[in-house]
Amino acid sequence: MKARVAASIVLALGLGLGMSGCTLITLQDTKYVKESSVGVGGSVGEVDIRNAVIVSDSNGTVGNLVVTFVNNEGKPHFVSVQHGSTTRSVAVPAYGVKKVGEEGGTRVRLPQLGAKPGSLTDLYFSYQGVTGTRLRVPVVSSSFPGFEGYSPDR
Repeated sequence: MKARVAASIVLALGLGLGMSGCTLITLQDTKYVKESSVGVGGSVGEVDIRNAVIVSDSNGTVGNLVVTFVNNEGKPHFVSVQHGSTTRSVAVPAYGVKKVGEEGGTRVRLPQLGAKPGSLTDLYFSYQGVTGTRLRVPVVSSSFPGFEGYSPDR
């Protein structure tokens, strides 16, 4: 009888250890967010800025901002994007998602970019009533794989 109880306990401990795998002693890597995309992200007030990147011509003279805005609030916002003396506004619906930069959709064209592909340039995002956010946004060429359709000349 005692042997059966001891065997049951050993079996239960062995199964528990085996079914937990390495998670029993390994740290969880899901606690740390790592961006694995070309663009950068941030937030301004209740609006998230996701995967922001500027697609430019080969000289870096003109650019097209490609970004996704996510509004986490129940009212719409007009997000201003400023680069140097150029300011453009984008309407982001309440609790909505707004993709910017796609052909046939809303585009933010930056006519005096002055940043060559491979560099970073500052963009300032804001909307009324909140402190804005400055992001160092990467500039990629429209010949970069996956960005051919986002050329600023389209």
